[in-house]
Amino acid sequence: MIEKKGKIRILGIESSCDETAAAVVEDGRRVISNIISSQIDIHTVYGGVVPEIASRLHCQNINGVIKLSLKEAGLGFEDIDAIAVTAGPGLVGALLIGVSEAKALAYVLRKPLIAVHHIEGHVAANYISHPELEPPYVCLIVSGGHTNLCIVKDFESYEIIGKSVDDAAGEAYDKVARAVGLGYPGGPKVDKAAKDGDPHAIELPLGEVSGRPYDFTFSGLKSAALNHINRIRMMGGTVNVSDLAASFQYAVVTSLVERTIACAKEFGFRKVAMAGGVSANSGLRAAMQFACEREGMSCYYPEPIYCTDNGAMIAAAAYPKFLRGDFADLSLNAAPDLRLSGSLRR
Repeated sequence: MIEKKGKIRILGIESSCDETAAAVVEDGRRVISNIISSQIDIHTVYGGVVPEIASRLHCQNINGVIKLSLKEAGLGFEDIDAIAVTAGPGLVGALLIGVSEAKALAYVLRKPLIAVHHIEGHVAANYISHPELEPPYVCLIVSGGHTNLCIVKDFESYEIIGKSVDDAAGEAYDKVARAVGLGYPGGPKVDKAAKDGDPHAIELPLGEVSGRPYDFTFSGLKSAALNHINRIRMMGGTVNVSDLAASFQYAVVTSLVERTIACAKEFGFRKVAMAGGVSANSGLRAAMQFACEREGMSCYYPEPIYCTDNGAMIAAAAYPKFLRGDFADLSLNAAPDLRLSGSLRR
């Protein structure tokens, strides 16, 4: 349990990929403002995020986003107790924009600077939507770039139990969506199309990693889906997009939910949380909620606005670091391959 120390207001800055975001969060739980400038419409033209374009847009947007977050909060820089920023992982150019901005603000304003791991931010989004949630618990972290299953032992203490050995779940969604013409970003579009399809129309592999029961693999599933699409088209047929989307989503969701529940049962946890962009998927939420209820477990996931990249989650993750005095200095640099703390269980 974190010891509360009054109203601590942290400005969180996030720029790891294609959202420029800033937010003010009080005491690690109460969001006072949350501004997100998305680049999705621009990157959609290219079918995915173009790193150079993302970096340039962060440069253009970051000052305005921060100013708007303070305006929405009704606060000035003098009311902020610390500046928090995503230091990694992510696109190095995009990260550098946020880190440079945060260092400049911390220096000029003489405020503490707090470096936050992007994935830790996603986990902390649950504390915003569920202020009552406290460690320990099992957390499934699933996004376009990450698929991890970890035990949250305490605030800032994690043990990674499983991970994807190839594609992240969100990446597989994007590739399948592009193949059937749904476009980018693939996750929400496949989720929407799946609602009108038969999840058992096409038999697709769930994917298992030999001897590693909590690891994930989505490359075989992705290939099977793409092969089905190509086979139908080579025969002159038309792909039933809804059935393909439903079948693909069923396989992904089943893989994610089964491993998460099995992990919680083996290690004796009664609380299960989800985090990351894919945790907004309606099929995944419904399946995880159902499985948790069946096993007598509590299920947590953030509101959709906090599933996507945002500054509020970064500020929330920074709160326990502030209480410990875990501050970065001005030598802080972007770390595109930054690993989440905790040992890999093998």
